[in-house]
Amino acid sequence: MFSAQEWTAIALSLKVGAIATFAALPVAIAVAWVLARGRFPGKALLDGLVHMPLVLPPVVTGWLLLLSFGRRAPIGGFLADHFGIVFSFRWTGAALAAAVMGFPLMVRAIRLSIEAIDVRIEQAAATLGAPPWWVFATVTLPLSIRGIAAGAVLAFAKALGEFGATITFVSNIPGQTQTIPAAIYTYTQTPGGDLGALKLSLVAAVLAFGALVASELAVSRAGREGGRA
Repeated sequence: MFSAQEWTAIALSLKVGAIATFAALPVAIAVAWVLARGRFPGKALLDGLVHMPLVLPPVVTGWLLLLSFGRRAPIGGFLADHFGIVFSFRWTGAALAAAVMGFPLMVRAIRLSIEAIDVRIEQAAATLGAPPWWVFATVTLPLSIRGIAAGAVLAFAKALGEFGATITFVSNIPGQTQTIPAAIYTYTQTPGGDLGALKLSLVAAVLAFGALVASELAVSRAGREGGRA
């Protein structure tokens, strides 16, 4: 039903989406907490920077990634020379692009969840002698689990559908950087490729829908367990 190249694109999309989501999640939680609870000069600037990928054309984001993390770019050259980490025209770059594009969605969902928590609960834990990091780990984090799950799924779904930044940063190399959207684009530019584009489009829709259903089930379970606690 699927060719070897199509299976490779599907597997690569899942790999890129999973790694992008898990790599960005800790940073997103930290940034969301800072934006939700922090009071400092420049907070609006930080909020704007976090959400820039949502308003910039994806091609611009990909070009900026290429300027920053390309093999001869300042950050990319340093990582390649000292740690052997290369992003441009590699699947790792596709994961980085997906993480950057999904990061604002993740931060926003988690931030709203943290802001919905009654600050008095955290203050009560602090008055009992708990240090700030323990309050965050035992109170804030569990109570914001629904937002974390929602943000992770949004970022994963975004990663599965990411195209503009990815193709600009890592190109469209079959077997190496060609994800499902890139493969669909290739089919649309190929005579007689309508069937292949349709098949991969259905796969993308099923994967996205499955992720949303799994997230809803996980959130509902977390809510029931929290209620029993």
